Amino acid sequence: MAGSRPPHTHSHKIRKQERFECRNRLAHPRNLASMPHFYILECIDRTMYVGSTIDLERRIEQHQRGEGSSYTRRRLPVRLIFSQEFERIEDAFALEKQVQGWSRAKRIALIEGRFDALPGLSRKRWRRGE
Repeated sequence: MAGSRPPHTHSHKIRKQERFECRNRLAHPRNLASMPHFYILECIDRTMYVGSTIDLERRIEQHQRGEGSSYTRRRLPVRLIFSQEFERIEDAFALEKQVQGWSRAKRIALIEGRFDALPGLSRKRWRRGE
């Protein structure tokens, strides 16, 4: 249904699509003040920055002005490529810490909503003889 909001996500573990309703925002966010969010920015050098905040619009503006993290300050401009709204900042922060350890391929699968691919992207590929 157009304009409807998906349910809030309480769990930060990503195992089933039904437990993690994505809100992928490619446009500039609106009316997001005081709502906890997990977000991913793409930097000018095509690297990704992962963060969480209680005011997404303000935080993105800080990043754009060079007042965000030292990582994004050296890689301006940045653009929002993904965000997920939460009811609690603790859940957004937990997902931030989880995704910070992920590969680029796994982050892209999350952004694209390919949840079935996430477990396979977690497995370490061992070569014979190791």
